[in-house]
Amino acid sequence: MDLDDLPWRTGLNLVREHTRGEVPALTRRRSVPPGRRIARVSWTIGRALLAWYLTDRRKGRERSRAGLSRRLRIAFQHLGPTYIKLGQILSSGEGIFPPELVDQFKLLRDHVPAEPFEQVRRIVEADLGRPLEECFSEFDETALAAASIAQVHAARLIGGEPVVVKVQRPQVAALVRRDLAVMSYLAPLLVGRIPIAVLANPPALIELFAETIVEELDFRLEAENMVDIAGILARSGQRAIVVPRPHSRLVTPRVLVMERLDGFSWDDVSGMRAAGIDTEAVLRAGVVSFLEGAMLYGVFHGDLHGGNLFVRPDGKVALLDFGITGRLDEVRRQAFLRLVVGGTMNDIPSQVIALKELGALPADADVDQVIKDLGLDAAPQDVAQLSAEELTAQLRDLTKQLLGYGAKMPKELMLFVKDILFLDGAVATFAPDVDLLGEVAGIAAYFATRHGGRIASEIGVDPRTRPVDLTGVRSTLGVSADTDQISYRELQRRREEVRRKFERERPDSSES
Repeated sequence: MDLDDLPWRTGLNLVREHTRGEVPALTRRRSVPPGRRIARVSWTIGRALLAWYLTDRRKGRERSRAGLSRRLRIAFQHLGPTYIKLGQILSSGEGIFPPELVDQFKLLRDHVPAEPFEQVRRIVEADLGRPLEECFSEFDETALAAASIAQVHAARLIGGEPVVVKVQRPQVAALVRRDLAVMSYLAPLLVGRIPIAVLANPPALIELFAETIVEELDFRLEAENMVDIAGILARSGQRAIVVPRPHSRLVTPRVLVMERLDGFSWDDVSGMRAAGIDTEAVLRAGVVSFLEGAMLYGVFHGDLHGGNLFVRPDGKVALLDFGITGRLDEVRRQAFLRLVVGGTMNDIPSQVIALKELGALPADADVDQVIKDLGLDAAPQDVAQLSAEELTAQLRDLTKQLLGYGAKMPKELMLFVKDILFLDGAVATFAPDVDLLGEVAGIAAYFATRHGGRIASEIGVDPRTRPVDLTGVRSTLGVSADTDQISYRELQRRREEVRRKFERERPDSSES
């Protein structure tokens, strides 16, 4: 692409600043409930909870969870774009939220009812300023997929090029802003109610949600995200990831025309293997490119999930949907770099300092005291050997200490962790027998060899001369210090063993 010939990109730095500037007003704490919308939200979700309480709750734990998840998904769908987007974000929380909830909310990614084609035509023609037929020789009236903010249609340009057209839903901008007012009113009410809510900092979560969803309302910003990430891939020499090209002219706040890419769906691992694709290599390339973008350039895709990824027949990954993109300024990027590099060296003080610089810990927190209080320098434990009571006690004590420090999850770190959880889940099908410790060591060696000089100049630590120490990684995985290797299949078995232990040792209840 000729980056100097993209008219829609002119002035986008001001648009992005203005969009971010909206967030404080949209998420300000309100003392009065924001109008009729809060009544609609309360009624819709309350009705779903009541139906679950009266019917599914007493049908056993699994059916109870399944029923509650299904009813919440339907309620979110009825409430419209903002809640659908929230459900999509929750659907990426595999390993955090119950699997029934994740599975139901995955349906909100592309199983949302589409807008009538006449509405689509009206928006496209209004934004492009000409009849549909003057731009496209073909335009499929049936949407390929429909989600919270927009739906996509297959089309063909007058010149014959196959494209995808992303079209924003009508009135979505006004509805999103009303819903953010409701969420901002409710979020402070959760503070102090439960420990996890305090740690997550609900108002900060709503602020993050507002920042991402408001940016998604202007497709020019998404197109720029695509161009920026494609540029990073080019500069880093990473050719295993493909970004679709946005059209040089047909991009507006509500319409985004882009190159059409296809391939195997992310879940079709058996199909990939039958076609001779090395799925381990696919996943490894994805992890490396993701880390390079975040650590070295401060820009990364912030919403990885199966609906946003294809694997092409040549084994390259097509990355889609750039509405949510993490962006770190230079200070926070270097802090993040220090955090990740410190993790591969088990440099705990460096990691704690990085967390302070990222805003996860207060700026005046004493590094040595944090390490001591949180037990960060303790030897790795085999969690499978602990009882449910011991595990619960450890988690309770850790949560108490974090709350005492005023710890919170910064926005960019939250997006990064969400993506890491998705990639963690992908290992289960793409590379279940890979040695996780060996992979971490191999990726660390790649960064030391390829980017060691730059890393040394930026953070004063040369990974080429420092040995890899996976003690912290072992602690994260919950394995003992003498564990030399562990496959994801074995890790899953251990996690299931711990889950069953909790199920056995807690009081039986039919409630979710």
